Amino acid sequence: MLQGRSEVLIWIKMKIDTSLSMPQLPEALSHAGLHFTVATEEDFDDIMAMSQGIYGGLDYLPTRYSSWLQETNRIVILARKHGKVIALESVVVIDGGETVLVEGLRVAPQERGKGVAGVLLRFCSELVKSRFPEVKVTRLTRDDQLGPKDYQKYRIITKQGILLVRFRAEELKQRLSELGVGEVHSSVIDSSQEAAPLRLDDTTIQRLYLSTDLMHPVLPNATIIQDWQPFKLLSSNMAILLKKDIDWMVDDLANPCVASLCTFPFRVPVGDDWFYLNIDMFGKEESLVRQQFLGHLQKHTSTLKGHVMCQMFLEPQLWETMADFCQHTLGVELVKEYTEQCVVEADMV
Repeated sequence: MLQGRSEVLIWIKMKIDTSLSMPQLPEALSHAGLHFTVATEEDFDDIMAMSQGIYGGLDYLPTRYSSWLQETNRIVILARKHGKVIALESVVVIDGGETVLVEGLRVAPQERGKGVAGVLLRFCSELVKSRFPEVKVTRLTRDDQLGPKDYQKYRIITKQGILLVRFRAEELKQRLSELGVGEVHSSVIDSSQEAAPLRLDDTTIQRLYLSTDLMHPVLPNATIIQDWQPFKLLSSNMAILLKKDIDWMVDDLANPCVASLCTFPFRVPVGDDWFYLNIDMFGKEESLVRQQFLGHLQKHTSTLKGHVMCQMFLEPQLWETMADFCQHTLGVELVKEYTEQCVVEADMV
């Protein structure tokens, strides 16, 4: 029985490798009941039906799917069974062509635990090697617990704590006003930090991050992580980032200690009038982290109406004090206890 199963798995791998030796991906490739196709706009509804409840309702794909299909350095692949979409994975080439970032992996609930994800990952890996032979490294971001096999397979680039809270935008806006956030002297900001955090324009961003080494000690492993996407400090990556709707903050241009990126809020399928706000925070000075966190909240709650799921990624050592600040000073609800975001990579083989 085991021998027969091994023979099937070997046959599947051979079928994948042979098919991907072709310079172009076939419109549909079949093996063991699975077909692989490049995703199109017409597949959107089927993908959303398969993705119900994924990521606790914080699925970014509904708002990014169309733009993903337009990116020339990205491929979105679907796995089908009997014509029905059962899995998706996206790969995007970054870091000047040296790294492929794996994103969006999902498998339909009824097909989980059957090895579909592994076959899809293998398929996409071979496809990348065929389409982008200059790629040397696969990188991905995870929020699950890494096991012994993961440590054997991957190198850890960095870890950040995940602080997830929820609130009504109107209520938080009122609370921020009561606390004097935005005023020169606020009761929730260390009085020794009088200067407000600086919002950066494109020119200043490029100068600070690319033309100097000032950000290297601030960023984890000299890596910009923006909404789960890790980027090396390269001009090609900065060109990608500057096309996005992001607020960039830093405490000081001459001697930065804390920097942050806030992705503009977007709707998520938790329910009606639910939004997701993502804040990536870098640096260890708690008072400066708090200051920039409040600055991002103030700006974006001023235009939102409804429920907000706000996820901040920060130094693990700051998680507990910032969670306490969110609950007892801001009066927002903590959604879950401490978890970690791990950026990992492995060599393409």
